[in-house]
Amino acid sequence: MNDGAIIKHPISSEKTIKIIETENSLVFAVARDATKAAIKAEVEKLFGAKVVKVRTLILPSATKRAVVQFSPETPAIDVATKLGLM
Repeated sequence: MNDGAIIKHPISSEKTIKIIETENSLVFAVARDATKAAIKAEVEKLFGAKVVKVRTLILPSATKRAVVQFSPETPAIDVATKLGLM
């Protein structure tokens, strides 16, 4: 996998905004072959934020999403603001 090819883009919807506020997490579209460890390393490198947990799901449309939970020291809303989601 090429460097930077793991995370494609953040997902922004009403449901993901609620996740940002309640779970301190962001949702990203990721490469289908990306592992949880690779996603965690990429997010920590790109945003300089400590990641606590990564959950992944593959949708029926064959796309993969990752729900990345940040540590309490790094509010997800700050990262979302940097990305222009808020």
